[in-house]
Amino acid sequence: MFNVQEESRHGTIERYHLLPLSFSSHTMKFFGWNIVLVAMMTQLVSSEMSPYVALGAGCYWGTEKYIKKDFQSMLPGSIKATSVGFMNPDSDPKITDPTYGQVTSGKTGHVEVLWVELVDPAAHFEELVRFFFKFHDPTTADRQGNDVGTQYASRIFVSDDEQAKISTRVREELQQHLDAGKIASYSGTVVTTKISAATRFTQAHEEHQEYLFKNPSGYCNHRIRFNSWPEL
Repeated sequence: MFNVQEESRHGTIERYHLLPLSFSSHTMKFFGWNIVLVAMMTQLVSSEMSPYVALGAGCYWGTEKYIKKDFQSMLPGSIKATSVGFMNPDSDPKITDPTYGQVTSGKTGHVEVLWVELVDPAAHFEELVRFFFKFHDPTTADRQGNDVGTQYASRIFVSDDEQAKISTRVREELQQHLDAGKIASYSGTVVTTKISAATRFTQAHEEHQEYLFKNPSGYCNHRIRFNSWPEL
């Protein structure tokens, strides 16, 4: 169990307590029983950072493309596995394994996410979080371009304390850059990205996996908004 302290510029604090990660049957099929069980045991007995994180940055098709293709072009071999699906910041949601249709209604509280397994989180997790902020707009709460709803929230679902600390620090750095005018490629000037504990992940149907790889001209409203992370 760990705490994630959620801070806003207005002083609001939320606390999240991580429960043991639970996976849908789809997820078990994707990662394999052995990998999941070993990973869960490793998190219990090891102080090393977890390799698992879920990222919400709007439509998960673009999130998958930018991380699986563009991030890996920068850091080859950094990602072991990915899957698009849904995660709810509430550890006890009314619907545990929602359908795509239910999520797009905006009534389940689930967020479209890319579930990522890193090869070496100590080396690549912070770089992944920085890249996450480069290809989407974290200043538009529950919206990315024309996609509006809580399912399109900017959110980082972390798996341990170290991930939470790094994500919070990077988010704070980004806000400092916005305040200083070093980044001006977003719609707003206040970072709305939330950081919370990872909960149950529900894998989306197969036709949604690697969608933009199979349909290169498919819908995507993501783009690289700035190339280099500014110095503080």
